[in-house]
Amino acid sequence: MIGEADEALARKAALGDKQAFEVLVRRHKAPLYGFARRYVGNADDAYDIAQESFVAAWRALGRFDPKRSFAAWLNAIALNKCRDLARRARTRRLFLRALAETPADSVAPEPRDEASGLAERLDRAIETLPALYKEPLLLTTVGGLSQKDAGAMLGVSTKSVEKRLYRARRRLLELLSQPEG
Repeated sequence: MIGEADEALARKAALGDKQAFEVLVRRHKAPLYGFARRYVGNADDAYDIAQESFVAAWRALGRFDPKRSFAAWLNAIALNKCRDLARRARTRRLFLRALAETPADSVAPEPRDEASGLAERLDRAIETLPALYKEPLLLTTVGGLSQKDAGAMLGVSTKSVEKRLYRARRRLLELLSQPEG
């Protein structure tokens, strides 16, 4: 079972084989968590998204098309969970701003740990990217999808994914080359 292809395991899992699904979870939990972590920028939220994605995948296995890549399908679920979290966060911020007596901009930022390193700077830079660039970047670099699969998932051409990746990487380079502070 461990050497079986994802799609075969997904078919077995759809028929109720919990061991097949456990193999899929073990295979995909680290890349899925990494994708969510880079997208949302928070370890706890990423962990929740990964769990919710696997639960949603288990429930939706009957609708999985074995002609598609299981990894791409699972990443699509995670991407939707990330987008849901972002929408909820925006709504929460708007609500809190409406209740606050002082503007949100006047709140002092949390102190930064100077030893955070390049990985933390990269995470922060990725967070600033618009979804148009962030999604293809994370789907291909963290999620491991091909540009073609990412394009199919996002409903755009492979060429569009290529252009968006170029622009995302160029913007990240700009952000990371700026001095901190």
